Amino acid sequence: MTASGAAAAGRKALPRLRQPGSGLGLAVLFLAPALLGLLVFRLAPIAVAGVGALYRESLEGDQTFVGVANFASLFEDAGFWHSLRTTILFNLIINPLQIAIAFAMALLVLQPGRGITFFRAAFFLPMTLSIGLTAVLWSMLLDQTLGPINALLEQLGFARQGFFRDEGQALGTMMAIASWKGCGYWMVFLLAGLFGIDDQLYEAARIDGANGWQRFWHITLPQMRRPLTFVLIADTAVNFLFFAPVYIITSGGPNDSTSLMMFRAYEAAFTFMNWGRSLAYSSVILLIVIAVAIVQLRLLRHGEDES
Repeated sequence: MTASGAAAAGRKALPRLRQPGSGLGLAVLFLAPALLGLLVFRLAPIAVAGVGALYRESLEGDQTFVGVANFASLFEDAGFWHSLRTTILFNLIINPLQIAIAFAMALLVLQPGRGITFFRAAFFLPMTLSIGLTAVLWSMLLDQTLGPINALLEQLGFARQGFFRDEGQALGTMMAIASWKGCGYWMVFLLAGLFGIDDQLYEAARIDGANGWQRFWHITLPQMRRPLTFVLIADTAVNFLFFAPVYIITSGGPNDSTSLMMFRAYEAAFTFMNWGRSLAYSSVILLIVIAVAIVQLRLLRHGEDES
């Protein structure tokens, strides 16, 4: 047998390592843990909330099917509409605010330089703290009597501020706490998007005589459309579920000024033991978040079609 014939015989003797369909099966195998987690921790609770909102539970634990009665009583409650307005106001202000701050931070730490790694880590550091610890920390820092921030304001000649104890300042204080914790997290996503922009685009613009503002407006913003949309949708979902600082610091007060919908859902379940009402609140929150996400995605698609 010649050498070429032996090589051909050896190739025929080798087993086929890849069978038809094996790639799909391998992909499903690798994705199975993530898919299982999605099913157990995301989709199943949504299904439970949707079904549970159609039932009413007595103090003895007996469940009665009531259809949409939980939603009807919810919509007839003035407290629900107040919490809905407060939640929408909270999101209308905090979402663009956080994205603008995160984008500015990403642009600030974009270019490599001496000590830039320190600033990137410092901006992200608040995200490493738990939301409960963050709430406790800021409740001490902003305390009207013993808080160091009020002591500093007094030393500078300003009056002590109520912050979360003041009806006019409490919601803004919650926004500041949420932004302090979340902006560094969103900065990371936007920074990744900025790194993905081709430097040749900027170089060509410089050759054409474009200044810094023109490069930002005509290159950076259009190229960042997708990262910004992703962050906007994710940030909206997170802020509609904002809960822990409200529960720990204000309990919805003062005078319901921080009574967000997620806190109302918790209160209905664990204070008034009305699980059906709580799940109705949760279902309304979910529907609002889905509707906002759909609108934002449509706006993104419309903007891409025009460009």
